[in-house]
Amino acid sequence: MKKNIALVTGGFSGEAVISYKSAVTIGNNLDKNLFDVYTVDINQQGWFYVLPEGKKIEIDKNNFSLLINDKKIKFDAVFIGIHGTPGEDGKLQGYFDTLKIPYTGCDAATSALTFNKRFTVAVAAFSGIDVARSLLITRENMVSPDEMVRQLKFPVFVKPNNGGSSIGMSKVNKPSDEVGLAVEKAFKEDNEVLVEEFIKGREFTTGVFKIKGNVIVLPITEIISKKDFFDYEAKYEGASTEVTPAEVEEAVADKIRDAAKKIYSIFNCHGVVRIDFIYNEEAGRPFMLEINTIPGQSEASIVPQQVKAMGWSLKEFYTKLVEECF
Repeated sequence: MKKNIALVTGGFSGEAVISYKSAVTIGNNLDKNLFDVYTVDINQQGWFYVLPEGKKIEIDKNNFSLLINDKKIKFDAVFIGIHGTPGEDGKLQGYFDTLKIPYTGCDAATSALTFNKRFTVAVAAFSGIDVARSLLITRENMVSPDEMVRQLKFPVFVKPNNGGSSIGMSKVNKPSDEVGLAVEKAFKEDNEVLVEEFIKGREFTTGVFKIKGNVIVLPITEIISKKDFFDYEAKYEGASTEVTPAEVEEAVADKIRDAAKKIYSIFNCHGVVRIDFIYNEEAGRPFMLEINTIPGQSEASIVPQQVKAMGWSLKEFYTKLVEECF
C-alpha cells in the first residue's frame, strides 16, 4: 500500500521563493509508485493543500490532516522542503514530534542549533573543528566599528545570524569601509548579526546523508564565484561556476570528507545536509563555514548536482531519504 507523504513548502521568510523551487524538483522526483504526494504550502496566510482545480483546502493543525471530499487524509511522513523559518529552525520539527509524524532531515534540536550561525561555530570550535573567528552583534548590544577593528582582522563578512541563502550578506574589506551599512543591511533580515573573519582559500561544499547507519559524503563541489563572494546572486542567479565533482587533490578531498563526516556526527544530523568549507592552503586544513540542514533542491542547487555525479537518480535519492525517516 502506498504511503501518504506531505511535501511541505513555502515558509515565513524571504527564502520562501527558494522553497517553492525546491518543492518542484522534489515533487517531480518522489516515486509515485511508492508514495501519494500532497504538496502543502505553509505561509503567513495559512497552511493549505491546493487541489488540481485550484481549490485550497486548509490543513487541520490539530493532527496535520486533510479533509478531501469527506475523506480524511493522514500522513505517514513529511518531506520538509522549507528553507528558513519555520522549516529549518526546528519549529516544524518540534510540531511533528508532538504528533509523532516522521519527517525527513534533522531533529528539532539540531535544526534550531545549526540555524544559529554563532551557536554552530561555537559548538564546532569546542569539538575541534576549524572555524573563522567571529563576533555577534545584537540591537541591544551594538558594537562600534572601532571595537570590531580591535577584535577581528579585516576583511570580514557581515551576515544575519539566523537564515540562509546568503540573503543580507556583505563583505567589508577594510575598517574604513561602511561597516555600519553592512550591519544595517543584515539587521533587515534578523535581530542578530554575525561578523566573521575572512578565511582565504578555495570554497568547497558537500552534501552528507545517512542510510541505515552509514554516513555517505556526496561528491564535493568547488564554488568559483564571479563576484567577490558567494552571495544570493551567485547562488541562484548564475553569478558563479560550480564544479562537480571538484577538481582537487585527493589528499585535500579526504580532509574535507573526513571533516564533513565528523561534523555530521557531532551535530547529530539526519537526512541530507550540506556543509560549506573554505580550504586554507597555508594551514592545510578545511574551515567550516556553516551547516545547511535543508539544502536547496532546485534545478540550480548543488545537492541535486552531487547526487547525479554520484550516479544516482533523484528519484532513488529522495526515496532513500523518505524510507530513512521511518
